Amino acid sequence: MKTLGSTLRELREGKQLPLRTVAAYLDIDQAILSRIERGQRKASREQVIKLAEYFNANREELLVAWLSQKVVYEIIDEDLALEALKVAEEQVKYIKNKTS
Repeated sequence: MKTLGSTLRELREGKQLPLRTVAAYLDIDQAILSRIERGQRKASREQVIKLAEYFNANREELLVAWLSQKVVYEIIDEDLALEALKVAEEQVKYIKNKTS
């Protein structure tokens, strides 16, 4: 399964850009960007948005990948993770419908 980090690496390598160039655009150290690409560090929402613009990539797809990764890392060690996700999905639907 493709991760946010692997997607970002593919985008960067597809444009034949070195880590240092993209890291400079984000105003971060290239080691940090490397860790983000390897899934060893989480990107911020702002970084994901900037990268979507920089690579002219689908912003929504990258944000969905970022959000899903955020959720996964929060609940991965829970025995009831999948059941909790199902309940959370229903709650999101309910709240969205209630506020629309």
